[in-house]
Amino acid sequence: MDSIKLADKAAFSRSGEAGTELANGLIAEASLRVHERRSRGRGSSINPSGRFEAFSRTDIDDGWQTIDDLPPFKTEIAVERARTIITKNTSPDISFDKSINPYRGCEHGCVYCFARPSHAYQGLSAGLDFESKLFAKPDAAKLLEREITRPGYKVKPIAIGTNTDPYQPIERDWLIMRSILEVLEKYNHPVGIVTKSALVTRDIDILSRMAQKGLAKVALSVTTLDRTLARTMEPRCSTPSKRLEAIKQLSEANIPTSVMVAPIIPGLNDYELERILDSAYAAGAREAGYVLLRLPLEVAPIFKEWLLRHYPERYRHIMSLIRSMRGGKDYDADWGKRMRGTGPYAWQISRRVEMTCKRLGMNTSRYKLNTDLFIQPKPDQEQLELL
Repeated sequence: MDSIKLADKAAFSRSGEAGTELANGLIAEASLRVHERRSRGRGSSINPSGRFEAFSRTDIDDGWQTIDDLPPFKTEIAVERARTIITKNTSPDISFDKSINPYRGCEHGCVYCFARPSHAYQGLSAGLDFESKLFAKPDAAKLLEREITRPGYKVKPIAIGTNTDPYQPIERDWLIMRSILEVLEKYNHPVGIVTKSALVTRDIDILSRMAQKGLAKVALSVTTLDRTLARTMEPRCSTPSKRLEAIKQLSEANIPTSVMVAPIIPGLNDYELERILDSAYAAGAREAGYVLLRLPLEVAPIFKEWLLRHYPERYRHIMSLIRSMRGGKDYDADWGKRMRGTGPYAWQISRRVEMTCKRLGMNTSRYKLNTDLFIQPKPDQEQLELL
């Protein structure tokens, strides 16, 4: 098929494992691959049907160049009228139990994003649909105020950005994240934010006021310092230099700021680990964390296709390292293992992070958000429930 690059074919011919993948249909289903001009600026170039769909639909090149006539994938935004906005978490290996997601799907298009499979619940693909068919929740701030002012509400830090990014490009127009912060500030409610976007600096005015009371902290995810790699792997994120500049601006505004090296992809960006931590520390980050690459459900074939398309010569080595840390599988979802992996290579990564943080003086103490200032509404301020 002319949609398969010669480099991919060469990779298959050199690797018995890749040949097995071909037999399993990863690249044999090249009909799923969209013409590169259609997916320009996107992380994934395939759009497989969601796992809950009764039928599987594919785009097939019939040889008449009709794919060339199809328009590029454009970002489409639908309004979601949610009934609640605070999500509860019961996972023992995550440090928060409440979170908010202002958006479904993420325009950043990170090819490795573990949240991609969640789009299947909308009847959509974890591939191109995830990064081009988005859902915004404009009522998020109103829902939040209603939920945190209910009688008996127990205040705990709310995490934002743990699934899809609250500062993805469409936030510039929708301003949903800012409206959420305005409500949290109004009631002195603590919040922790994770993002890959320098757009977070837009809200420094609110975040700095909250930080003075111990109510806010921000983590910037920096995956690589290689701008070329970032461009292909996370195409619509802020550049690495912009993220480091955001860390600097936030820390200079006295907002507790940390860096997340996430995900670490063995054989691709793991060699940058120390440089990323050094650069983030120089910019003002005083805490650091990391997450090993996760490939749940539909993420595995999407990542593999991307890897074969951009780094075919590394495919076999990278997948071998991943499986060595996942019990021989692409992914191990067991609690306690999914974030860090197991085995010698996973242990080595853990030690490198630990030793670098110790050398830099990072993680000497963990910033704890203040829950004592939360403003409970007075009885006459409480909103009546709608029946």
